[in-house]
Amino acid sequence: MNLSFFDQFTSPSLLGIPLILLSVMFPALLLPTQNNRWITDRLSTLQSWSINLITKQLMISLYKGGHMWFLILTSLMTLLLMINLLGLLEYTFTPTTQLSMNLALAVPLWLATLLTGLRNQPSISLGHLLPEGTPTPLIPALILIETTSLLIRPLALGVRLTANLTAGHLLIQLISTATASLISTMPMISLLTLLVLFLLTILEVAVAMIQAYVFVLLLSLYLQENI
Repeated sequence: MNLSFFDQFTSPSLLGIPLILLSVMFPALLLPTQNNRWITDRLSTLQSWSINLITKQLMISLYKGGHMWFLILTSLMTLLLMINLLGLLEYTFTPTTQLSMNLALAVPLWLATLLTGLRNQPSISLGHLLPEGTPTPLIPALILIETTSLLIRPLALGVRLTANLTAGHLLIQLISTATASLISTMPMISLLTLLVLFLLTILEVAVAMIQAYVFVLLLSLYLQENI
């Protein structure tokens, strides 16, 4: 029984062929394409407004030198948002519950921000490893601690996104299972758990949106330190 709760996190496959790439690319197919009309439809207008809002929120904390990253950050935010929200539907798979995928997104982007800082301002980037005014005996320990905290950032990004989405999906499945089991024996308790399930679903929608924003926001903050 316990294994069945984790079946939803198993990567789907067809005839032995993994379908996780299709799960990642499918949300992008749902986005409306731009056309040459003077007046666009409501869905395209909503999409443009959302992208402009996301871009503004991400770029407001960056210096002008980091604005060239807007396309990567906005695209990543849109991708994570679509995947997280579509993963709440039944009979779907959420790729962002896989730690391997989240690390595959976090490590290269974090490394790109680090290499950007080492290329453009190496002294300032390396200076973050040692706070100003540190006593001489504490210098080796602080350098070791700061280096560890720097290297653990991509792992923290991936684990945070994976843990939050996995916990929410497990809670939804556990409560929905309890609701279905109690409906024949204790209908009043089943209605109560159904209400809890409804509230939890709303919370999970908010978590899916917030975690996508936090993932990209932290990347933008790492970029801010290196430009």
